[in-house]
Amino acid sequence: MINALPNTAGVGFKSEHFSDLVTPGAVGWLEIHAENYMLDGGPRLAMLRDLATRFAISVHGVGLSIGGMAALDRDHLARLRHLVDWLNPASFSEHLAWSTHEGAYFNDLLPLPYTAETLALVSAHVDQVQQVLGRKMLLENPSSYLRFTESTLSETDFLAAVVDRTGCGLLLDVNNVFISATNLGLDPRDYIADFPLEAVGEIHLGGHDAQIDNAGTPVLIDTHGAPVADPVWQLYGDVIALTGPRPTLIEWDNDVPPFAVLEAEAARAATLLQGRKAA
Repeated sequence: MINALPNTAGVGFKSEHFSDLVTPGAVGWLEIHAENYMLDGGPRLAMLRDLATRFAISVHGVGLSIGGMAALDRDHLARLRHLVDWLNPASFSEHLAWSTHEGAYFNDLLPLPYTAETLALVSAHVDQVQQVLGRKMLLENPSSYLRFTESTLSETDFLAAVVDRTGCGLLLDVNNVFISATNLGLDPRDYIADFPLEAVGEIHLGGHDAQIDNAGTPVLIDTHGAPVADPVWQLYGDVIALTGPRPTLIEWDNDVPPFAVLEAEAARAATLLQGRKAA
């Protein structure tokens, strides 16, 4: 197993691309969604075991509901622990979001207000995850479509406080920054200037969709189903000028294209990273 993410570009692994992944090239590492591999056997695990001998693997969780009011699901945590124990991935991350309430699971990653109460809750959940897994986790900034009037902290201050309380790292999703800033009428460069960049262990890039809401206002939707937009590439360049090279994932989970398309997106990120390394 390879236990460190290289400071180059990766892609989310899709089984239809298994035969395209021979050795690291433009695609230097792979991400999997944890919930797809909490199994005891079968072809998925066989492919993952094979890939892990050649590629660094990042495990990305989508179902822990870190921001949910209820206690974390202990069975879910146990299955996640089993996965990371045998895989020993190079990285594990989850979202600053919630997706469960009173036993119901919502197939979405929902935002939460940034208050002292939610800060204590999220920090306790992050501590629990890190203790159960026996490893540092990364927490990802969400894409936002509205403001909570009860918020008393900015998102960047909230994330910085979670890092300070728990020692976790951060996953900076640049596409989410651009979406949130556009939807909320903010400058994404101001968000990046306030972000605790020293805690960033991984970066995500992905596609989004522009729609018009019922009031006739343009809104961006995080779809993971399109190429990275030019303004997101530009913002990414601003980020790595500040952070230096960081492992960078191309996210494409819906309407998945041929591997060559993902490889080209990864090559663009890798070129930017290499240029920053040379500088």
